[in-house]
Parts: sequence; C-alpha cells; structure tokens
Amino acid sequence: MDEMEEELKCPVCGSFFREPIILPCSHNICLACARNILVQTPDAESPQSSRASGSGVSDYDYLDLDKMSLYSEADSGYGSYGGFVSTPTTPCQKSPNGVRVFPPTVPQPPAQQHLLPQPSSLPLIPRNSCITCPQCHRSLILDDRGLRGFPKNRVLEGVVDRYQQSKAAALKCQLCEKSPKEATVMCEQCDVFYCDPCRLRCHPPRGPLAKHRLVPPAQGRISRRASPRKISTCTEHELENLSMYCVQCKNPVCYQCLEEGKHGTHEVKALGAMWKLHKGQLSQALNGLSDRATEAKEFLVQLRNMVQHIQENGVEFEACLVAQCDALIDALNRRKTQLLTQVNKEHEHKLKVVRDQISHCTVKLRQTTGLMEYCLEVIKENDPSGFLQISDALIRRVHMTEGQWGKGTLTPRMTSDFDLTLDSGPLLQTIHQLDFVQMKVPAAPMLQLEECCTQNNSATLSWKQPPLSTIGVDGYILELDDGNGGPFREVYVGTETICTVDGLHFNSTYKSRVKAFNSSGVGQYSKTLIMQTSETGLPPCDIQSIASVAWFTFDPASAHPDIIFSNDNLTVTCSSYDDRVVMCNSAFSRGVHYWEMTVDRYDNHPDPAFGIARGDVLKDVMLGKDDKAWAMYVDNNRSWFMHNNSHTNRKPNHIRYRTDGGVSKGATIGVLLDFTRRILIFLINDEQQGPVAFEGLEGSYYPAISLNRNVQVTLHTGLPIPDFYTPGEGDPNGSVC
Repeated sequence: MDEMEEELKCPVCGSFFREPIILPCSHNICLACARNILVQTPDAESPQSSRASGSGVSDYDYLDLDKMSLYSEADSGYGSYGGFVSTPTTPCQKSPNGVRVFPPTVPQPPAQQHLLPQPSSLPLIPRNSCITCPQCHRSLILDDRGLRGFPKNRVLEGVVDRYQQSKAAALKCQLCEKSPKEATVMCEQCDVFYCDPCRLRCHPPRGPLAKHRLVPPAQGRISRRASPRKISTCTEHELENLSMYCVQCKNPVCYQCLEEGKHGTHEVKALGAMWKLHKGQLSQALNGLSDRATEAKEFLVQLRNMVQHIQENGVEFEACLVAQCDALIDALNRRKTQLLTQVNKEHEHKLKVVRDQISHCTVKLRQTTGLMEYCLEVIKENDPSGFLQISDALIRRVHMTEGQWGKGTLTPRMTSDFDLTLDSGPLLQTIHQLDFVQMKVPAAPMLQLEECCTQNNSATLSWKQPPLSTIGVDGYILELDDGNGGPFREVYVGTETICTVDGLHFNSTYKSRVKAFNSSGVGQYSKTLIMQTSETGLPPCDIQSIASVAWFTFDPASAHPDIIFSNDNLTVTCSSYDDRVVMCNSAFSRGVHYWEMTVDRYDNHPDPAFGIARGDVLKDVMLGKDDKAWAMYVDNNRSWFMHNNSHTNRKPNHIRYRTDGGVSKGATIGVLLDFTRRILIFLINDEQQGPVAFEGLEGSYYPAISLNRNVQVTLHTGLPIPDFYTPGEGDPNGSVC
C-alpha cells in the first residue's frame, strides 16, 4: 500500500489529508489549507452567479466557466471568470510535493494548520473570496456559505485513517498518562485499548464490567473498521439525510432539495442504486488497469534483463575489440582509442536509454498501483453518498491512466545487441580509414500469416524483418517446393516484401520459406509455411478443411479481341461470324475437375466447340483445329470430337449413350477432366457423349471454348464431380461407369 500514499496527501501542505473537501474540479484539499489559499476579489467585480455550492454547481460547471478563464502561467497566480480580472498578488509558491499553490490573503491560524479551532471561533471568510485549485489551477468565487459550500470527502478521510492505523507499529494504551505502553486488549463495549496495568486499574473484571468483551488489539482494530457508516446529511439542509442522486448535477440530494424544485427538470435516481452502479463501473475500469499494471511489471523484468545483457555483451564486445586492436602494429594504437570511445558511447547510450525507460515505467507503475490501491480502498467504503462524490473523478482517472499504458509504452526502445564487428583485414596504409562496418547477415524474416493466402492455383505470401533488427537488407529470396514434397526452388528474388505466385497446382500442399540477404551474405530461413491451394482466398489451414473444387472465369487478357464479356466474365459471346477462341483464367495439371456451360442463345445452327487448350492455342479458328486444343463441337443434331483438325463423330447407335445429340437454347455442356487417368469426357444435358473423348493427357490445360456471334454461353464452376463418375475406376478405353 506504500504506492497509495501519494493519493492520500494534500497538494498544498504535503501531509495526509485532514478534513478534506471536494472542489468542483473533483480534486481534494484540506479544509485548513483551503482557508490558507483564499484570495479576495474586489467587491465591484464579483460575479453573483458564481457559487461554490455543491447543489448549485455541478462537477462539470467549471468546464464551462473555464472557457472564460483569464488564468495564465505569467499572471499573479489565479484568475476569475466571467470577464472579471483578479487583482495583483504575490507570485505563486510551491507546496512540499511540488504542486503550485497560492499565498494566503487571510490571517492563518496560529496553531498547526490541520488543528482547526471550534466553528464558533473560526475567522470569518471575507466576502467575494476566490479559491484556486492547486492542481488544475481552476478558480471559483465562493458564495455566502464560504468553504461550507464544498462537500466533505468522508470516503477519503476514512481511507487516510485506515492507512495511518495500518502503518502504526503497535497499538498503544489510551489511558496511560506518560509514555503509553503497548495495548494488550481492547474492550468492544468501551471502545478503548488497555495495557495490562490500566486494564486492572480501570476495567476490573467484576460488576457491570464483567460482561464486557475483551479482544486482542488487532481484532479490535478490525471491529472498529467494520463499525456502521455515518449517515450523510445534505449541505443545504443539515437536518436532512441524503437519499437521492441527481444525474445531471452528479451530486447526492435530499427530499427537501427535490421539494424546493432545485432539481425539478433533472433525472433523479435512488442513492443506493447509483452507488452500486458506480462501484461496478469503477471495478470494471480497475480490471483493465490491473492488466496494464501486470504487463508493466513483466515489462520491467524484461528491461532489467536487458540491462544485464547489454552489460555482458558490452564487456564481451569490448574485450574482442581490445584483442583485435592489440594484434595490430603501433599505427593502430591511435585508432584503437577512438574505437574504444565509440564502443563505450554506444554502450552508455544503450544503458541510458533502457535505464531511463525503466525509471519512467517504474514511476508510472507506482502511480498506477497507488491509484489502484486507493480505488480499492474507496470501493470498500460503505458510504454511498461519499463514494458517489468522488466515483466519477476516479473512473475518469482510471481510464486516463489505462490509456497512458497504450501501445508502444511496453516496448523496449533499445536492443541489447551490439551489431558492429571490427574488420581487421585492411592494409596498414588504410589504418586512418579504419571504422566499424556491418559484417552481420540479416535476421530471419517473419512471415505475416494474416496477409498470406491462397486462391485457386495462386499463393500470396507476405513477410517482414523482426521489429528490433537494425541490420540492413538488400533483398529477399522466396522459395517453394513442387507441391509434392520435393525440393525447394527459388520463385522470387527482389526487394519487395509481398509476392504472388501463379500457376500452382490446384488442391495441392506447398511449403514456402523466405530469407534475406545483404553484402555480408544470406541470412537464416524463416519458419516454413504450409499452404493449400483451393478455390477460395483462405489463409493457410488444414488440408482436410478445403474442398477440391475450383472457381474460375473467362480470361479477357488472353481472349480474341472479338470476344464480348459480361456477368463478371462468366458470360461470353462474339461480334464476328467467324469462330473465336476464349480460355479461362486458371490452368489444371493434376486432380479431377468438372465444369459446365449453358447455352443462353443459339441462332442459325452454329457449331460452338467446348474443351481444353494449351496457353498458346490459336484464337481465330475453331477450337481443336490445331494441335494445342482438344474439343467437342456440336450443332443442333450431333457432336464430334476434334484435335489437330482431325475429328470423329459420336457413335449414335451406342445403346448405353443414345441421346438426341445436338444442342439448343438452354442446353448444358459438361466437361470432365481426370488427370489421375489422363482422360477427357463430355456431357450434354447430363448425358455422356460417346466413349472417353481423349486419352493420354499430360501437362497443363486451360478450359476453353470457341463460338461466333450466333451463340452466347455462361460458365458454371466450383461444381462437384458427377455422381455417375468414380475417379480412378472404369475402363479408359470404353464407357465410364
């Protein structure tokens, strides 16, 4: 609880709070100290509307008043509001804890500033007195009630009392006349601590006192803390208890305040309900702050370890440097001194940066811990109205303190490594140019998994250097295997930190890794990333979780200029009466794939062709006319298989596959490509067209069609294999089951 002590001290006198009052800005100050820093404004300049009353001015009224504040760092020490300027006073002073305070303009009490006389003997506060908060420097004109208009912070007073009791070495007897002895018992009924002699003399175990319960002093201290809370009364109506809470004014009020109409248009809620609500809000805010404090403690351990590592590395580096310099001839000795100086400067710079960060973080953590302990003690208070008087300010402070532990605060500002190596290779005539040079290879890059993904047969990888690495990088080398567990091969060399690799196999597992290089050599590989090519842009994941179907569209980049695209490149037609070829944007080289095309328009009985092609197929002739395409072309009655301008017609009398033959508007053409058996099969309206169309297929193929202006076709992808077909089974020379 030592860190909490700063929260319990007055900003003016630097001692523990004594009869603290709450200013409208939510800061606290001793009542005696408040009297000491009062100043008086001229009668003619006093704004009658400015009041110090808790019921007349909300906790946030000063924010509006502050817009008119004339306060500045160079003025006399306080400012007034509403356009009224204060009279000159003596310069401000410093309190024991460093907070700026203001000199008194009224007589001070002759005794200690915390020992107040009786109210009847208190000197009258001059009219039009002004008080300035010593922490935020906001000023306020007091009303006729003077300092009595400010609410007392009973919660803070209770916390201070408990804290002082907890710090006491031992409880003393309350009846010893000279040099009180250590108390041995406490009477719960008398509420007095006794030593043994005083107990025998003043509290004998007979008569009415025999029924009193004597307990150990520590237990008596606890029972005192658990005593019933005091009933809070209204500052406006001293005989009325505070029972309600004004949401707009953010102050507890009594029923008489409500009857007088002071809060007639305000939202008023039950005091107990708001007490529980604000306690919950403060507890919730403390949870987040507690997490930041835990992270700060771990961060301090990390920084202290860094100090040790810097010292060890510095000693090791210095020894190496001395050994190298001593091995050189006398001409190097003059340069050695300069190099040692440079190393020591680097050493001290690193230590200074880390120690400064430790000091800064320690102070902030102590403040945070103190605030947390203070808030926890406040939560223990059983005084609803007293708690609500300070809960809003504490919640704001907790959120503000949590925000100060933002991103980057718990990150080391300095690395413990010395990334310099002495090069002893130059000849003697270059000794005057001897200096540190970078002789370390780059660190292993870090793959950014959130930016790595696959889509169809393409993979995108992204990487970066480690955050604390200061070694220069000239470029990167990206490597992938062959998708079948083979050796790695280079797919990219350059300075970029993101790369997309196209032309990979569908539904295949690839391993990827990257390394950096500079003039000193090639660094270590990054961690190996396993990626699965698929139909959707997904991050790397388990192989079994991805389907083996592919999504693709027609490719405008490789199509004949007469091809017309629509429907996000899924629908094509042609502007020419001649056949023109269009391919899709994905190639296949392994697996089993199935796609369909529907005929949206079919006029004047043209012969569209459907199939697969190499990337360099002719685009201005029917598909299948050259040796780069394998196709089925159809009319309104029958179909033919064609490759390299050689074709055979479908067997119309084949009993198993007897169909009506050709196509018309609305017909569906299916293409099934099986690399496991290296065959190609065609379907029309779910009926297989003849036997296996083509066999012995190897390499990479693009889905393709050829058509003219009389035909319009729409592509459908991502389809499962038809139910009638079982990959890897059946007779490749005959019909497929």
